Amino acid sequence: MRIGTWTLPHAVCVAPMAGVTDRPYRRLCKALGAAYAVSEMAASNPALWDSVKTSRRLDHEGEPDPVAVQIAGADPDMLAEAALYNVRKGARIIDINMGCPVKKVCHVASGSALLRDEPLVARILSRVVDACSPLGIPVTLKTRTGWDRSNRNAVRIARLAEACGIAALTLHGRTRCDLYTGEAEYETLREVRAAIHIPLIANGDITTPEKAREVLDYTGADAIMVGRAAQGKPWIFREIAHYLEHGTHLPPPTYGELREHLLSHLEDHYTFYGEQTGVRSARKHISWYLGDLPGSEPLLADIMAVDSTTEQTSMLGHWLDEHASDAPVLPRMTELH
Repeated sequence: MRIGTWTLPHAVCVAPMAGVTDRPYRRLCKALGAAYAVSEMAASNPALWDSVKTSRRLDHEGEPDPVAVQIAGADPDMLAEAALYNVRKGARIIDINMGCPVKKVCHVASGSALLRDEPLVARILSRVVDACSPLGIPVTLKTRTGWDRSNRNAVRIARLAEACGIAALTLHGRTRCDLYTGEAEYETLREVRAAIHIPLIANGDITTPEKAREVLDYTGADAIMVGRAAQGKPWIFREIAHYLEHGTHLPPPTYGELREHLLSHLEDHYTFYGEQTGVRSARKHISWYLGDLPGSEPLLADIMAVDSTTEQTSMLGHWLDEHASDAPVLPRMTELH
């Protein structure tokens, strides 16, 4: 699997997720086996570049290459300028967002709303590729199968992308109007794979090693991208990569490993965001890590009420220390059916 001059060690990648795939999370996922991770989408509007939120999204200090930054917008020149700005900030791959389905993005004709204007798609892709090519920076595209089920135009968009010089395409198996409901479909991805020669990354509902194998085999995609299934389970990348290579399962992480990864993640998270923002934004990660584990409900209720990073980590450490460090981390039995 190659993206421009970059060769990925295997075929399992982290999907960009707003409010999730910040620098601490990307670094953790890469440490636990992800071959590639794309940042949260960064605004293309220069007026927003100095905001605290955007500044954090453009901070890649200590992140292993290739650093991939996703940009969003609807103006070709502005997106090209944003691409170059992010390259100066350390981006080694630029990803263009044409897949975000949320209203505040689509209402400004950005994200997956662009799928309704194929000439504009072509202008954006060409402009950003032309800006990045002299610097040797590959440009990728992440999109959906279409605006709605009656207007699936992913094959045309894919051919446009290839003609414009896009280095790789990530395709989520839903339309914009599907949002995240129902089940992802892979027939369109299979059609896209047959229509283009650039690498194709399959995305949507890939939750297990077996599902990853099934999607790769059915679609012919070159790689898979995992999003929501990695929330609270960043070791899923090594599990899928191992299964794809060997056809066998790694053992589940132990409570000792969970303690190590969770507390390390939180330490990096607090350093990145600071005390006030860090303690609040860590709550969702803690809930994802522990939400399926037996006996975690009282702990999570208490953690949601504290406003100190020290208290958060102390409570977590004490709770995890009550479990044998070599005991496997397994969900509640009701979650296994």
